[in-house]
Amino acid sequence: MPLPRFATFGGTFCAVLFFGVSGDFTPSAASAEPSISQRVDDLLAARWKEQGVEAAAPADDSELLRRLYLDLTGVIPTVAESREYLQDSRPEKSRALIDRLLVSPAHSTHLADVWRDLMLPRKFDPNQTAGLIGLQNWLRRQFVDNRRYDRVVADLLVATGGDESGPALFYTAVGLKPEELGATTARIFLGVRLDCAQCHNHPFEKWTQQDFWGYAAFFARLQQRSRAAAGMRLVDADSGEVFLPDSKSAVPTRYPGGAPVESPERGTRREQLAIWMVSADNPYLAPATVNFVWAQLFGRGLVEPLDDFGDHNPASHPRLLDELAQSFVASGYDLRRLYRSLTNTRAYQLASRRAGGPERPADLFAEMAVKTLSSEQLYDSLSRVALQSSAAMSQRLADPQRQAFLIKMQTQSQTATDFELGVPQALTLLNGTELNRAADAAQSGLLAALEAPFMTDGQRVEIAFLATLAREPRDSERSRFVEYVESASPDKHKEALGDVVWALVNNAEFALNH
Repeated sequence: MPLPRFATFGGTFCAVLFFGVSGDFTPSAASAEPSISQRVDDLLAARWKEQGVEAAAPADDSELLRRLYLDLTGVIPTVAESREYLQDSRPEKSRALIDRLLVSPAHSTHLADVWRDLMLPRKFDPNQTAGLIGLQNWLRRQFVDNRRYDRVVADLLVATGGDESGPALFYTAVGLKPEELGATTARIFLGVRLDCAQCHNHPFEKWTQQDFWGYAAFFARLQQRSRAAAGMRLVDADSGEVFLPDSKSAVPTRYPGGAPVESPERGTRREQLAIWMVSADNPYLAPATVNFVWAQLFGRGLVEPLDDFGDHNPASHPRLLDELAQSFVASGYDLRRLYRSLTNTRAYQLASRRAGGPERPADLFAEMAVKTLSSEQLYDSLSRVALQSSAAMSQRLADPQRQAFLIKMQTQSQTATDFELGVPQALTLLNGTELNRAADAAQSGLLAALEAPFMTDGQRVEIAFLATLAREPRDSERSRFVEYVESASPDKHKEALGDVVWALVNNAEFALNH
């Protein structure tokens, strides 16, 4: 698809790179657009009308509450948080909740999880690299400070390790191979599959072998040096080239879609790439980023797959993608504003059940997609049900039980709407330690709290629903579960409540974001 040129702030980055200017750009209120949220809804509504499609009804309070917590913080709400929201009668309560979640520490932690998973190889084993905590903490600091996203990308591209060793893991995870780094950075920052031209010209797009290897050449001089005092350090050597397969001719550096780069007057090859990445000459970064955030929230991208932008694969809503990308640039690459704008749309707040009639294409976004929980979301939500205390970031990542769960629950799913669950994952959910902590009478903090003598069984069942599904039970559910608990003998009462919790967390409603 044709991509517009965006007015970015490359000059600001150049100053930072070479002269150390401090501080981050913050757009003034006057420079902010009116409501991009309304514009999103207008463009989608026009498409629905054109297609003769009726949008789903708005999500009810509990559905939206749980969706916002999972999408913005990576974990389900607590009982107290659910009750507070469900009892709030203010018409603007969803907007207030979004604002609060976006500045919460949990939001920055969740985004660090999301971007770390994006950056590292899918089969990367977090137990094998000590730099994982460093990378996670570095990413989290960027999101806590709400730094300009283009500057975060630029800083990652010129990372050298040492005292700030976290970003270096991005390079060492693929063994500093130029072709791997070229392919990965093109996919996640540009949304294009340059590596399809690694061995031959791209079969469907304009990319040639010269394009791929010329882009990979920006990483050809990267080397790793370890020092006992300074830790892992990355350096850019004075020499190092890449070659076309079966050729001895070195390939000069080349920006995607551009001519070979002349010898830079100043800076390393990676610094030159970083300057181009945040400049107006790069038409890819803003739409690729907007598309990624859209897919995280809506279950699929405006361009799908996310890393396959091109004339052969046009966006489902090209004008919407274009306007969102321009708004993102105008905001100063403000990710927090982008999340706020999208979650405040009518489209995001639709129910996941369609209004009726025949099934319609998912890319119309006329109802909310049902998404699977990530391994992190599932583990942390089970821990919340069990009333396990939240560990500090370093402890959370170093927790061997948590890491074992994440590795076991890895699948090959490429999108949040792929429902891929094998036997090992299913057994982990049914009988694993994590579920036992939530539903076992001897381990669950929730069950211990439910044994308070002043509660009725009806209240206990209600709290179990709020703790797991962020909603109150329906009348039929309440009567059925209360009857089950009351039928248990006194010495089995707590176990019966554990059965209720076990049934709820093994329900698809718990394991899905809807």
